[in-house]
Amino acid sequence: MNIVDLRSDTVTQPTPEMREAMSMAVVGDDVYGEDPTVNRLQEIAANMLGKEAGLFVPSGTMGNLSAMLAHCQRGDEVILGNKAHTFLYEAGGISALGGVHSCQLPNQKDGSLDLNDVKSAIRSDDPHQPVTRLIALENTHNRCGGTFQVPAYTREICEFAYQHGLSVHLDGARIFNAAIACGVPVKDMVAYVDSVTFCLSKGLCAPVGSILCGTREFIHKARRIRKQLGGGMRQTGILAAAGIFALEHMVDRLILDHTHAKKLAEGLGRIPNLILDEGTATTNMVFLCINDQVNYSANQLSALLEKKGIRVGVVGEKRFRLVTHYWITDYDIDQTINEFGNILN
Repeated sequence: MNIVDLRSDTVTQPTPEMREAMSMAVVGDDVYGEDPTVNRLQEIAANMLGKEAGLFVPSGTMGNLSAMLAHCQRGDEVILGNKAHTFLYEAGGISALGGVHSCQLPNQKDGSLDLNDVKSAIRSDDPHQPVTRLIALENTHNRCGGTFQVPAYTREICEFAYQHGLSVHLDGARIFNAAIACGVPVKDMVAYVDSVTFCLSKGLCAPVGSILCGTREFIHKARRIRKQLGGGMRQTGILAAAGIFALEHMVDRLILDHTHAKKLAEGLGRIPNLILDEGTATTNMVFLCINDQVNYSANQLSALLEKKGIRVGVVGEKRFRLVTHYWITDYDIDQTINEFGNILN
């Protein structure tokens, strides 16, 4: 049976060419800074994003955590969205491991934070209150439908932050998707933020890893925190080689994932009793719900689709997230639309 896995772009596997690059990687001890392939990956990533330096980390969660602990002291506060990945899905690491307090603001439909809300959230110089230290953004925004923010918005937030002595970190797990959706170079998307993480192991198909970028001074500090978190790796050039291949060969093709997501949304939108989120799909994600008139829950419908070889992400009682990626074909999109229709009709 052909398996169509739309649960996430984290299910991507290395391509044959990427596996070959991994097998040929020159390696050294990265904790000593002696792995040439890791060093090259970090340099390539920093140059692509217009930053001074980069740091290879095992995961996006560790990248975000390392960044926030580098920006903040214990008892400081970070302003972020109430639907931010860091707030919802990173096990409370900034608080549990860093003693960093969070102020959660409502995300707008496009994943952005309203500037007036941000202004109101900044703490006064009062010993009863934590010190506002950081603003954290997310682009693309996962739980807001894979939406993206344009460079002008990020610049506005950053300029405001700097006027108030704050730093800005961007969770850019899928920042290359955002750049393609905006039609601008990725460095334009992150030009004003102090730090940014992006994932190699989602749409870019690498098996492991993320990159944290910022100034040399910031990355020097983050490297120590990475070590404290258990992220110091040794002959990791084998993994870094996959990251280099991803950045050199897998970025431009992300537009095909967006095209597939739009095709999927259009097809599912024609099926009675399915309700798509307004504006979906702006990048590689499709969010939809089952009409209340349907007796199936999302879990029940997912189980029926699984029997037909279709795997989908359940994110609510009657709500789904479907994510396109390298291993999804036009045939897979047609098959998914047909199976949804067969079950609901």
